[in-house]
Amino acid sequence: MAAVSTRRSTGLLPTAVLLIGALYCLFPVSWVLIAATKSPGELFTTPTMAFGTGFFANVSDLLAYRDGVFWLWLVNTFVYAGGGSLLATLVAAVSGFALAKYRFPGRTLIFNLLIGGILVPAVVLAIPQYLLFSEVGLADTYWAVLLPQILSPYSIYLARVYATAAIPDSLLEAGRIDGAGEWTLMSRVALPLMVPGMVTIFLFQFVAIWNNFLLPYIMLGDDGKFPLTVGLYTLLAAGANQPSLYNLILTGALLSIIPLIALFLTMQRYWRTDLSSGAVK
Repeated sequence: MAAVSTRRSTGLLPTAVLLIGALYCLFPVSWVLIAATKSPGELFTTPTMAFGTGFFANVSDLLAYRDGVFWLWLVNTFVYAGGGSLLATLVAAVSGFALAKYRFPGRTLIFNLLIGGILVPAVVLAIPQYLLFSEVGLADTYWAVLLPQILSPYSIYLARVYATAAIPDSLLEAGRIDGAGEWTLMSRVALPLMVPGMVTIFLFQFVAIWNNFLLPYIMLGDDGKFPLTVGLYTLLAAGANQPSLYNLILTGALLSIIPLIALFLTMQRYWRTDLSSGAVK
């Protein structure tokens, strides 16, 4: 009995740490949720964690601001995040499969360079990327934000690790014996087995691009091409002279979280494991 009690008391500490961490992460979201319900008069006069009465008015004002520019920012964000993460996932899956299952000269060097690329902060690459895109006339275009997101060293690393574990070499050999070409093996055998890993990569990339601020801020000058992050920043800058805009900023921040939550709830069912169990008998 004493041993059981000791194990239970020992297990309470990790649980308490996890709960504290969860509260730490959820508190800012809770604050944004509550602040978005307050009218301009309530935002600075009511208690911090007290709900207000102006949520629907805030949403209406935000959607009507500058003839609905928030909708344009939202569509732009979906284009950047959806298109960029889809292309990055496909590139990562093909590259990871090749690095995991093929032996060719320079394979180790390429993988080591990818690992080195993970260690390079994005802020270091932003200015050189802008100069390169300016030279080819792509600055201040959608491509200036999309193209740098396609090649993600971390995503390729994840795809390689997943392909190594999820795709048995014997399954590929069986396909070759049956006459399947390399393209068929990749498209019909490898990629279906990598779907859970590809979903994970897609989600990571989608969230990273959705929350990206620095790259579009440097690349874009036309606010009609801004994503939500940069668009809400312009509202924040204008809020110094127009305090009423703070309510729109908080409401916009709250609405920008909803698609991410919906995406996770929708795609989590694809996180399945052991898809290849029983494939080789």
